Parts: sequence; C-alpha cells; structure tokens
Amino acid sequence: QVQLVESGGGFMQPGGSLRLSCAASGFTFSIYALSWYRQAPGKERELVAAISSARGTTNYADSVKGRFTISRDNAKNTVYLQMNSLKPEDTAMYYCNAKLNILSHWGQGIQVTVSS
Repeated sequence: QVQLVESGGGFMQPGGSLRLSCAASGFTFSIYALSWYRQAPGKERELVAAISSARGTTNYADSVKGRFTISRDNAKNTVYLQMNSLKPEDTAMYYCNAKLNILSHWGQGIQVTVSS
C-alpha cells in the first residue's frame, strides 16, 4: 500500500522557519522524483520545489528560491522541505508528491500558516 505522510507543519511568525517531512512507504522510493506542492485558499496548486531521483538535481519556484531547500534521504524513504524566512504568502496546504513516468503518488497534505 502506497503511503506518503507529511509532518512538521503548523503556525509560524514571519521570518521564522519550519521543516516539513514526508515519509514514504509501499514503493521504491529511491527511483522516484519527489516534489513539494502547495495550495492556498482560492488558488491553484503550485509546484514549490522538486528533486530528481538520480543526481538529486533540484529546482524551485521563483517565489521560494533562496529561502526553501528540498532534500531527500533514500535510506529513510523521506523527503524534506526546509523553509526559512517564512512570509505570510507562504501560508498554504503543502503536499508531497512522488512521480515515476505516469505513476504519481500524493500525500494528504499539511497546513502551514505564517502570520504575526
């Protein structure tokens, strides 16, 4: 049974940091490309960060470059999103995704709220 379970979200003041984790099971984690998406109320889901399976190549949305870092630990079947210098506009539901060709698995999402 495929599972992706996010953790580490919550409430943070602007300028603070949070680290999201996504623990995977039920598939060969190491060969999947991994991504974090987010969706704010009334907006479409958007790609935040991605990391490839082979070389660990990363790419980021312009809005988070220099603030967020995606990483993966294949030994722990976990992908992380380190979020620094958080802004109110980072408030959203965050989802992790694992993709291999036409296969795509999603987590249930976790809320991140940035507010003073």
